[in-house]
Amino acid sequence: MELNKNINKVVLAYSGGLDTSVILKWLQENYNSEVVTFTADIGQGQEIEPVRNKAESLGVKKIFIEDLKEEFVEKYVFPMFRANALYEGVYLLGTSIARPLIAKRQIEIAKEVGAQAVSHGATGKGNDQVRFELGYYSLNPKIKVIAPWREWNLNSRKKLIEYAQKNQITIQKDRKGEDPFSVDANLLHISAEGKILEDPWIEPNELVFSRTKSPLDAPDRITEITLTFFNGDPVELNNEKLSPAKMLIKLNELGAENGIGRIDIVENRFVGMKSRGIYETPGGTILFHMRKAIESITIDKGASHLKEELMPKYAELIYNGFWFSSERIAIQNLIDSTQSKVNGEVKIKIFKGNVIILGRRSEKNSLYDNSLVSFDEVGDYNQKDAEGFIKINSLRLKKNNK
Repeated sequence: MELNKNINKVVLAYSGGLDTSVILKWLQENYNSEVVTFTADIGQGQEIEPVRNKAESLGVKKIFIEDLKEEFVEKYVFPMFRANALYEGVYLLGTSIARPLIAKRQIEIAKEVGAQAVSHGATGKGNDQVRFELGYYSLNPKIKVIAPWREWNLNSRKKLIEYAQKNQITIQKDRKGEDPFSVDANLLHISAEGKILEDPWIEPNELVFSRTKSPLDAPDRITEITLTFFNGDPVELNNEKLSPAKMLIKLNELGAENGIGRIDIVENRFVGMKSRGIYETPGGTILFHMRKAIESITIDKGASHLKEELMPKYAELIYNGFWFSSERIAIQNLIDSTQSKVNGEVKIKIFKGNVIILGRRSEKNSLYDNSLVSFDEVGDYNQKDAEGFIKINSLRLKKNNK
């Protein structure tokens, strides 16, 4: 592929890992352009300063490192959770939801420094290339995008490592001293792919997991949690007010200690293949169940069912990279309009990988009416009324069986 040589400055989404360090060097060599690195601290769980040092060692002059944890949780994670979004019924979209924020800042930085192009480290086989680039083009249709994995001949992990060794780029090892899994991490989750995980029949060993305890090794004691919700978002944990990021950090700590949030799935990628991944989403798993519980008593049946019908489409849009699309925004507006009365408290207990709802209440917005459901009071419901309701709904069934 002929490379565009009319690019003198490019903004790279830089993690400091093997792939993006190789990309940084490759961009310098093949485009002869200045590389500006951008690293977003969105809760990866790693020290950021070593990333700066590594970029400097590779000759980078302009380095952007920003703490975006609060923006990430408040503007991206929490809105997504208001939709109770699950891709293919199980995946809480931890990787997917981080890409729009990173893409947005890359475009903003490109404008600030006068860069003609942006670049990312996503492979030509994965979803992230789509997510990044749809974000770029949504925000700047004229931006040039460099996707090294679609351009270079370093098309295997072996060749990538050989290139890194040749250019004296540090290669991180796992706990056994072997080449690491392909990992993505942020405040919502951590994922692992590759190596033994490429065979969906092989059970992952504990080396794969880095954020959570095994449910088998979790404490032999119950941990109780109470969350207070306001407009659909958690605002207090056990009566302590917390910012969005601090809330998720604390839920992660509680979930990780108790073996919450591990899943092993084979998902259908947007690019047309099936992929096996291991995901750890401890705090997000707790929040998902507790949000469902508070909504169960504060949202009308019709609105609730409409949300559930829209959820798979919403989740698919985020998974496929359409965060900035008009349809995602339209669904978001509808979802958010249902949240003004999602206020109250939920209490749970967590134990060895399990999230168990203990109770839910809303002083001002509960639609639960004990006088209607109680077997001990006559209340406002006349049981004879059900007869007419049943007869009307049975008309077509009777006709169909004549």
